[in-house]
Amino acid sequence: MNTKQPYSQRIVDHRNVWINGSKVDNISEHKAFKGTIQTIEHLLSLQHGTKKEDLTYVTEEGENAHLSFLVPTTLEELERKNRAYKLWADETFGIMSRLSEYSRVLFAGWYGNRRHLNTIVPGIHEKLEQFYTRSRNLDYLSTIASQDIQKNRGKSLLEKEQGQLRIISKNTEGVIVRGAKTIATAAPYVDEYIISSFHKRGEDEEQLANIFFIPAALEGLHIVCRPSFASLASEDQPLSARYDEMDAVLIFDDVLIHWENVLVYEDPEAAWKLQKDIPANLLSQHQTVVRLISKLETVASVALALGKTADTIVFSHVKGKLSELFVQIETIKSLLQAAEQTATLHHDILLPNGRFLTAARNLGTRYYPRGIEIIQQIGASGLLQVPSTIEELKGPIGDLILPYFTGTTTSAYDRTRLIKLAWDLIGSPLAARHELYERFYSGDPVRTYAAHYNQYPDKQQLVKFAYQLI
Repeated sequence: MNTKQPYSQRIVDHRNVWINGSKVDNISEHKAFKGTIQTIEHLLSLQHGTKKEDLTYVTEEGENAHLSFLVPTTLEELERKNRAYKLWADETFGIMSRLSEYSRVLFAGWYGNRRHLNTIVPGIHEKLEQFYTRSRNLDYLSTIASQDIQKNRGKSLLEKEQGQLRIISKNTEGVIVRGAKTIATAAPYVDEYIISSFHKRGEDEEQLANIFFIPAALEGLHIVCRPSFASLASEDQPLSARYDEMDAVLIFDDVLIHWENVLVYEDPEAAWKLQKDIPANLLSQHQTVVRLISKLETVASVALALGKTADTIVFSHVKGKLSELFVQIETIKSLLQAAEQTATLHHDILLPNGRFLTAARNLGTRYYPRGIEIIQQIGASGLLQVPSTIEELKGPIGDLILPYFTGTTTSAYDRTRLIKLAWDLIGSPLAARHELYERFYSGDPVRTYAAHYNQYPDKQQLVKFAYQLI
């Protein structure tokens, strides 16, 4: 891997990170980012320790690289990638959704398919090889920003073009871009960004139809963060203290992007073909489904533990709700296994079956909010019956209040920690962000379900079957 600088050192560069109206000089020490940076450092350290064989593979150069960079050609390799994703996801209980595997594997898909993509954008294969090899060998972290600023959604892109990221001029060095991209999850923490267009651009929108691969520290690029959901109280808010991966708006204030970092230049057709590239999409969706399993397992484990500490599992309706969570997990696991077992080669890349991945991702937009609702129903008013802090149990009135906060089989300390964990999962600002994220990270669920209908290949056969029953 030969990382030239430790992670915590290389992110202290010239990037312009803004939060609460102030520029952050050193994000590794800032309270809004410090806990998450420590989590990322821990994850990266696993690649060099006891989990090295589970997380890395040997490149053609004889070096170890994270398995997210591996372009799979066999089922064994696809399953290895699955296990690596799951290991990292489990380390953060599925809470951190953009640990770079998603964007890394999307880029690996482009790289694996580079010869075909070269027929769409001549010369792109050389850039893809260069970017991919550098990012893989240096173990760079990345994220993708493709969404436009949400303004008046009732207007066309041309009518609301003012805020959209577009090229305003060019010279021998590169292009000058102005505008913004949003929902750049994990933007403060990563080394580089893939900047693309989520929607297809029309022929009269060439200025908007670009794809760039850029470093985080660019002059004129501002990373404007939402309010921090991080907490310094690790006992009272164990998730918020470690896993606020942050979302940001990337504002390009007349930024020079060198030609070598431009993958697609003012070409609506080429930009859309890269955006919809089959290997890139299916390999990245594979990762999202693995992470979804980890997150659903977290929900089920917290719900089950709440039921046990209050001894409510004796009731059939509670068993029914817990069973619903188990069904969620087994359904997504089965769809993932089906996707892998029916994988097919596409331009010499083994790709999981998109039909099953799409079904899993669509279900996830409904499963996770339902899981949060079940925790609310099982925890009920007990979710509010804890001291303000865990330290209070050790304070001046600790001996007085301890007996009133014990669980059926757990101490007051353990029960309070569990309830605070549950609240951090369902009721904190971080929790609200995650429910919103799981509903919409794949796009508007109304549209994704409609797209699923449109793309489903067996509709006509089903209609014929219906008429056979008449």
